[in-house]
Amino acid sequence: MAAWLLLAMATPSHACTNLIVGKKASADGSVMITYNADDYGSYGYLRHYPAAQHPKGTMRKLYHYETNNYLGEIPEAAYTYNVMGQINEHQLSIMETTFGGREELVDTTGLMDYGELMYVTLQRAKTAREAISVMTKLVEDYGYQSEGESITIADPNEAWVLEIIGKGPGKKGAVWVALRLPDDCITAHANQARITTFPLKDKENCLYAKDVIKVAREHGWFSGKDKDFSFRDAYAPLDFGARRICEARVWSFFNHHCKGMERYLPFVLGKDKEFEEMPWCVKPDAPVSLHDLKMDMRDHYEGTIMDMTQDVGMGPYEAPYRQTPLYFEVDSVKYFNERPISTQQTGTSYVAQLRSWLPNHIGGVLWFGCDDANMLAYTPVYCCATAVPKCYDERTADAFHFSMQSAFWLQNCVANIIYARYCQLFPELQTVRDGLEARFEQEQASVESRAQGMAATEAVKMLTAYTASTAQQMMDEWTKLFERIQVKYNDFAVKPEADGKFKATPGGVSVPLQRPGYPQRFRHLIVEKEAARYSVPQ
Repeated sequence: MAAWLLLAMATPSHACTNLIVGKKASADGSVMITYNADDYGSYGYLRHYPAAQHPKGTMRKLYHYETNNYLGEIPEAAYTYNVMGQINEHQLSIMETTFGGREELVDTTGLMDYGELMYVTLQRAKTAREAISVMTKLVEDYGYQSEGESITIADPNEAWVLEIIGKGPGKKGAVWVALRLPDDCITAHANQARITTFPLKDKENCLYAKDVIKVAREHGWFSGKDKDFSFRDAYAPLDFGARRICEARVWSFFNHHCKGMERYLPFVLGKDKEFEEMPWCVKPDAPVSLHDLKMDMRDHYEGTIMDMTQDVGMGPYEAPYRQTPLYFEVDSVKYFNERPISTQQTGTSYVAQLRSWLPNHIGGVLWFGCDDANMLAYTPVYCCATAVPKCYDERTADAFHFSMQSAFWLQNCVANIIYARYCQLFPELQTVRDGLEARFEQEQASVESRAQGMAATEAVKMLTAYTASTAQQMMDEWTKLFERIQVKYNDFAVKPEADGKFKATPGGVSVPLQRPGYPQRFRHLIVEKEAARYSVPQ
């Protein structure tokens, strides 16, 4: 098998990032969690499961989250809640990242993969603690077939991280540990298990499988005292990739909100054998706002030693993006690309805002988009909404069929034009993106005030309509943006403008185009490498 294919297979296909903010660490008192679902080839849309009553004997069919292959079926609950994406009508939100871990613990015979585990639980649980109980019971009863997962589980009052991995082929159940995030802290996970030692007697803040240590001992992965047991070290030991590709994303989030994070650079850069390990959670220097968190989802290590706009990999147009797979070889030497929070392969991006002081149907908002977080405007999707906006509906298009009515395809069209000339074109998108998000955030208080003055059933109708309206506003603005950048930047040139209109001759045709050429940094690189070839004789 070709070396490049082996490297591609070694990289998790569903490589995601979750950022988590406790209610006393947020600017408005909400619990907030995020999810960039990064999976090449997946079509981004908003899943919806309407609330329903089910007669006794009804079965629920299960489908694999990534392949959509049929897995089997389990008895349906008597009543299931309304689920919109990664949130339900009770403001319970569940998100994930895959850490992989010990391959020998994967049980392909299990019925519950990590995707169905999230969505079945969202349909059946009201709170984070209840969700942990539901999830662990589901895998105990029906088996767990995925690799190791870090799962964020949050409600308006608390946030938890559940790390879970199977017990091996043909063995039902899983080994797991769940830690509650202190209310005044932030944490994150990004494709690497992060829970090390945990308090064995603190049932208020820590839950775990009764055999989580026993299974590790049986496999020879741990032999010390119970109090010294580390879930990560037993089930997903650190290596270079875990530190530089995964933990570095967590570090970047912490670095945005806490001074002194440079002390952990030897850990996240991945090459030093001696390092101080990064803590599981930190207290931010200042409260984290909804806007802050959206911008955190767009991070490319800007301003740090890993800044992706400061090395040759940025290309001529200074793009903070890299080709994949993450690892590549040149002359039998292995190299890697930086892996930031924001990446081109994101299919869907979520920021959940969970607020305890509001009725559930108003308090839970899923800020949603269908592409790289840097290249989209998040629109508000209320947890009570009973219909998916057309642009986010799985019936509008799919991975094999294009439609300009699909947010995923329209936003990818725009993004892929901009990627190719990033530093010249991105400001156009940034203006539209930030303007839309500012407008939606400014409207939020008045929209919710109106909803609070209505009966719940009427408020649900209004918020469903508002969810659709903001999504369509985004689509309208993105269509204009697509048309504008096509016209303005065609053929590597730029049509001059004045007062918001393209300049034209009295006869109505374009005045001479501007031809900006390569940015100065790339011109210097050309001269450094090829001065003799391209210099003009004097």
